[in-house]
Amino acid sequence: MLVLSRQRDESIIIGDNIVITVVDIRGDKVRLGIQAPTEIPVHRQEVYEAIQREQVKTQGGEAEVVDAAMSKFPNRRVQKPAG
Repeated sequence: MLVLSRQRDESIIIGDNIVITVVDIRGDKVRLGIQAPTEIPVHRQEVYEAIQREQVKTQGGEAEVVDAAMSKFPNRRVQKPAG
């Protein structure tokens, strides 16, 4: 994991088209602003995990979720579950 320090109004750039900016710091909370293309989904981790659980329920299993991920991101390596 890469760990970076940033102050308010400073940014981190991921790739060519994702910018994460520290918008505000209040106590132990940091507010981030994220600029990304609309085709790249951005979620809080707990929301992402809930979406994944729901997809497994509605699509009937993990293999279908992996197949969907592979078709959505054909250039990424996704390991299919055994079975």
